[in-house]
Amino acid sequence: MAGPQPGSPSELRVANRERLVRLLRVEGPMTQAALARASGLSPATVSSIVRELRETGRVAPPAGDGGRGALVSLDPGAGVAVGIDFGHSHVRVAVADLAHTVLGEASEPLDVDRAASAGVALAGRLVRRLLGEAGVEPARVVGVGMGVPGPLVRDGGEVGDSSILPGWIGSRPRELMEAELGLPVRVENDANLGALAETAWGAGKGCADLLYVKVASGVGAGVMVGGRLFHGARGTAGELGHLTIDAAGPVCRCGNRGCVEAFAGADAILDPLRLRHGPDLTLRAVVERALAGDQGCRRVIADAGRALGVAIAGACNLLAPERVVVGGELAQAGDVLLARVRSAFRAAALGAVRDTEVLGGVLGERAEVLGAVALVLRESERFVAGPAVPA
Repeated sequence: MAGPQPGSPSELRVANRERLVRLLRVEGPMTQAALARASGLSPATVSSIVRELRETGRVAPPAGDGGRGALVSLDPGAGVAVGIDFGHSHVRVAVADLAHTVLGEASEPLDVDRAASAGVALAGRLVRRLLGEAGVEPARVVGVGMGVPGPLVRDGGEVGDSSILPGWIGSRPRELMEAELGLPVRVENDANLGALAETAWGAGKGCADLLYVKVASGVGAGVMVGGRLFHGARGTAGELGHLTIDAAGPVCRCGNRGCVEAFAGADAILDPLRLRHGPDLTLRAVVERALAGDQGCRRVIADAGRALGVAIAGACNLLAPERVVVGGELAQAGDVLLARVRSAFRAAALGAVRDTEVLGGVLGERAEVLGAVALVLRESERFVAGPAVPA
């Protein structure tokens, strides 16, 4: 049977229906009035299309009396999304339904020196365990989102040379995970996933142009432009940690001098403190001590904040985002870090961007795995629900 003719009323109807579905996918449950405002369609048209979507099972049955004040959401029961986050020393997995209700979540330590294949096998075991505990058949998985802490070369999908996981350099994580799970996988840099998550649920909600900075073992950035992730020609955009801010500074692990990461990465923070606090000191412990009043830890974190503020100012001078969100493990130090980030940012930013908000992330250590789930839901061609706040 022939489809709608170009320019015909039926073609317009299809386009309007897809517009509403797309809004629900990205924005989450909305009232009919909010759908009308966001789409530019008349309330009558929205009401008619919502009724049609409910009749075809694409939209969940209404709660309560189903009036125009009731929330409209796409059917959460059509499948599940899987998110996987590989960090410097962990792998975290989440399984969520298509209304972003997390059905299961688990984390295991990961040896930083292990090969990619070992990490992929561990993640595979966690995914199968969570699906089994949730009573979900693998056939109901619409896709798998996966984050790795390093640049991904666009042409081949390899992990780049500056990866924090040395055993992953040159590997193709998408192919490895698809072979492990037998499911479609999309891989993103972990900072990009943090940007997606904070835009969907967190401190960047509602921003189309956002700079998300992750500060943990390394320093990376996710850049949202016009509501989409910006990858650059080679897929490696966002390497804020390797922006030089002092050409005579310390040597970075990448081989250059004076990179942001040489001042604000985990080694730069831990090394000055290990003589006093012992060789097993962790970034989490430094944050906890700083919040408890340890002046040495507070000073080292503040120094890292100065370097970050200078780098963020340079990025904002170039990109002029609507908002900056700082996440990652070090961001848990709150204003111990952010106060110095903001002061250094204001000193180095151009007047046109000096008033840009610089906020702390609100999703904590779950940002990247939730971003991996959001990646599946945003890009799946299936009818999926948008970002209700995950429990």
